[in-house]
Amino acid sequence: MARRHNLYLVANMPDHQPCPLKTSPSSSCPFDGHWQFNTNVVFRSDGQLVARYHKLNLYYEQEFDTPPQPEIITFDTPFAGRFGLLVCFDILFHEPTISLVERGVRQLIFPTAWMNALPLLDSVQFQRALSLGANVTLLAANLRFNQQRMTGSGIYTPFSATYHHARKGDLEEGRLLVARIPVLDPLWVGQSMATEEPSSSQATDSGHCHQGSCFQPPTPVSPSTPTFISYMQRDPYTFVLLNETEGKLNVCYGTFCCHLQYRQLPEGNSKELYALGAFAGTHKVNGSYVLQVCALVRCAGLETSSCGQEVEEAETKMDFLLEGKFGTRYVYPSVLASHMVLEQPEHLEKTADGRMTMKHSNMTGGLVTACLYGRMYHLDPKRP
Repeated sequence: MARRHNLYLVANMPDHQPCPLKTSPSSSCPFDGHWQFNTNVVFRSDGQLVARYHKLNLYYEQEFDTPPQPEIITFDTPFAGRFGLLVCFDILFHEPTISLVERGVRQLIFPTAWMNALPLLDSVQFQRALSLGANVTLLAANLRFNQQRMTGSGIYTPFSATYHHARKGDLEEGRLLVARIPVLDPLWVGQSMATEEPSSSQATDSGHCHQGSCFQPPTPVSPSTPTFISYMQRDPYTFVLLNETEGKLNVCYGTFCCHLQYRQLPEGNSKELYALGAFAGTHKVNGSYVLQVCALVRCAGLETSSCGQEVEEAETKMDFLLEGKFGTRYVYPSVLASHMVLEQPEHLEKTADGRMTMKHSNMTGGLVTACLYGRMYHLDPKRP
């Protein structure tokens, strides 16, 4: 296909590789003397195989093995320079995603079988957030499989997004996306978002302990701003309600705090409940990784217990400024509107002391989620 159509082709497939049979307890070679990896292969325009990447971060993939060493794989093209490879769950972890960015790679290719997880990790939502937060181009190709809620692919640069997200009732079929995008210059050392992380003691000051097991309990900002706990993607967020049409709010999880200035623009007679949430801790369900998150979400109902549940539609538009002081430079911003429409934040600003600000107005649809999703890679549990 690559040779016939004179193009570079990336495909995801299994790779069966021989390995030395176990000679020590630490050997990872299976009993049959073969590894089987979840693999990206790359063919250039003359049909030659030029790259192969084995997925590191498996997600309930019993049929595949974890490679004995992390692989940081790139390939070069004559038309757009260097590309890096990752697969699905890899996108949430330092290896290989951030290691590629640290090496100046600004164009990433991302085959995935992503199960959408609103309100923070819908496919196109996080694809866009990664592109913005890491300042890279991301080519994302998701499976279309309705039973597993798999849909949503796109071509993203730091300043544009060409994407498709199927809706309920759409035919289960593929969609070809084509976009003309600029070639991003490689990052010089120091330009990347991936600069040195704070020490363990600094991280503790931000509401963390080194092992992620001694987080301070959530505390109210003031007696006049009551908070409540509700679970979002199985994590206990501290929330505060947006009870007025406009105002300013703070909410903290331990010493990690989020700030919001907002003005609601309700449509018609709709009654919708919104809440500002904060979380700082180790996410432990379907993977283990450390987060700091500020999220403005539409609640599923009018009860506080519905805040953090999945919502796809909203009518209330919002002008807002969302801000947090993070213990990491790896913060991924997103604005998701009704019917899975992505909005480009009007203004993003990151300061040297870790403060991240996202400002947005003139929404085209009702607000579902506005999120600053911080990843504390340096505090993640160590790989066995």
